[in-house]
Amino acid sequence: MSTRGFIGHESMVEAPGQYFLATVADDPVILVRDREGILRAFYNVCRHRGGPLAIEPFGSVKALTCKYHGWTYLLDGSLRGVPQLDRTELFDKRDFGLVPLTVGGWEGFVFVIGTHPAAALSTVLGGIAERIRPNCLTTKRLVRRVDYEVGANWKVYVDNYLEGYHIPHVHPEPNRAVDYATYRTEVGLWYALQASSLRAENVYTGDRGGDAFYYWVYPNLMLNILPHRVQVNLVLSDGPARCKVIFWYYYDDPQSPSRARQIEEDLAYSDMVQREDRDICERVQRGLGSGVYDRGRFSVEMESGVYHFQSLLKQSYRRWRDANVNA
Repeated sequence: MSTRGFIGHESMVEAPGQYFLATVADDPVILVRDREGILRAFYNVCRHRGGPLAIEPFGSVKALTCKYHGWTYLLDGSLRGVPQLDRTELFDKRDFGLVPLTVGGWEGFVFVIGTHPAAALSTVLGGIAERIRPNCLTTKRLVRRVDYEVGANWKVYVDNYLEGYHIPHVHPEPNRAVDYATYRTEVGLWYALQASSLRAENVYTGDRGGDAFYYWVYPNLMLNILPHRVQVNLVLSDGPARCKVIFWYYYDDPQSPSRARQIEEDLAYSDMVQREDRDICERVQRGLGSGVYDRGRFSVEMESGVYHFQSLLKQSYRRWRDANVNA
């Protein structure tokens, strides 16, 4: 699969020296803004013996210092200090800078790209910003992060996200908020969109009409875009039968008094939905592993997004297999 990965938002590292940690393709990554204001991403791995440059998920530093043996790097990744090794024969600091990753930005969100080819962000995400207008992602600010541990394979969780077929059966309360009659799925090259109108008056989201856009971006990123806000979900594998789902909540004007109540109601509402999804995904995981299930049939109308995801996944597996067989 591609080494392109979402890691966060520019507002999380606005000042020089601010950093945050992320995980991309199981590798630890640190994003930091250097003294010149440039966003830089490195593997959070010291070149000495693999120790971490930072442990706390967020922070502000003057330099990056390994928490294992104290090697120190400037914010541009160059090695500065090496305790007890300055006079080691044939040791050149210039050969031991941090390993960088390419940083890409889209609508205020930050992605990193490793050493292997990946589709450009403009290709992967093209058309989303235009489709959701007048809603604008660049005006959003981070309010909260919530992590969920799910006892199911990450692909089971993505499958569940990609269809509204289950909503009337698994989410009775949210089913009243969304106008299910307008629910539709659209498939793009690298993403799938589930869109629906919100009911004119509902007590579950606090909205008075408007549109909801639920974007899935291959392979494991979701953008839940509603009036004045966006939830960003990242699904990380934690073995064959477990995954972690990270939720970031972003809002327009999060400090305004009128937004405070909506935020708290949103968090409670989202938590309810997430617990329902977690429960059904864990039950599906057990069903898939029962030895009874083989394969099912997709609904053309309701499960085109699931089919699209599984098709892209098969293509990625084939490319990986062919590359390794021929290596």
